[in-house]
Amino acid sequence: MNQDEITKKNLDLHTEWLRYCFEHPEVLDRLPPGAQVVILPENDPSLAEANRKIAEDLKGKGLPVVLVYMELPKPPVPRLEIMTTTS
Repeated sequence: MNQDEITKKNLDLHTEWLRYCFEHPEVLDRLPPGAQVVILPENDPSLAEANRKIAEDLKGKGLPVVLVYMELPKPPVPRLEIMTTTS
């Protein structure tokens, strides 16, 4: 997986995390001040491994790290219905 794929998948994960935070703002009270949030997708082992390395690097720098476990969202598959006029 290249860096562009990692970035895109992480943006998708963070979008879902933010959505969850808006729906459940009390979860933010559990985060330590200045914490770095790193999401480990349970359904994407290679991205989870890459993100775990990032978490370890942050922890090694003395930063508080919170690991969030969640599923990588599946892209929507739209269903189209084409309506035509008849004469």
